[in-house]
Amino acid sequence: MNVVQIEKQLGLHFRNPSLIMQAFTHSSYVNEHRHKVISDNERLEFLGDAVLELGVSQYLFRTNKQMPEGEMTKLRAAIVCEPSLASFARGLHFGTYILLGKGEEQTGGRDRDALLADVFEAFLGALYLDQGFDTTIQFLEEHVFPKITNGAFSHAMDYKSQLQELIQQVKHRSVEYKIVEERGPSHDKEFIAKAFIQGEVYGSGIGRTKKEAEQRAAKAALDKYKQ
Repeated sequence: MNVVQIEKQLGLHFRNPSLIMQAFTHSSYVNEHRHKVISDNERLEFLGDAVLELGVSQYLFRTNKQMPEGEMTKLRAAIVCEPSLASFARGLHFGTYILLGKGEEQTGGRDRDALLADVFEAFLGALYLDQGFDTTIQFLEEHVFPKITNGAFSHAMDYKSQLQELIQQVKHRSVEYKIVEERGPSHDKEFIAKAFIQGEVYGSGIGRTKKEAEQRAAKAALDKYKQ
């Protein structure tokens, strides 16, 4: 494994290179190289899991001022779940750097979701220990948070689909969304959307993107329609 190559790719420089080495070392490799003084990434994974959850929680709290606790919990769960973390790891080509045992390699472990997710968390744990929480947040701001803003996890709270299914139970009913206002500077815009059912306003919502605002409006409309 080439630590310098990883650092160059990520634009980082570790003060303690052994941490990044450990982050990419799977237990199967350690078991097959007992003569070497090396540690697997499981303890770093434990730490990285907590760092990631706090970082994502902080981001959602600061950027979604209208989002209730229950919605933030649901969205966070979608972001930190195994398939999502594996996707982040693949996007960063982490699979190519992992030190694996021969058996794990032969069974396709290098591209297994669970293994990649663990490596991603272990890397965050290593980065946190080496450079602190602020640098770890900067890394998440570059590689994770933009995907949240771009709606990659909107499926976790797809209120528009739920509303559509509900109103389709009544013939000739339809829902329409309109962005009624945009406010704030271009780098920090807010959109206000309204959901109309048969021309009547059933809900409104505010979001950092048009899609997010429409989802908020759909949630409000869903609550009203169910009443």
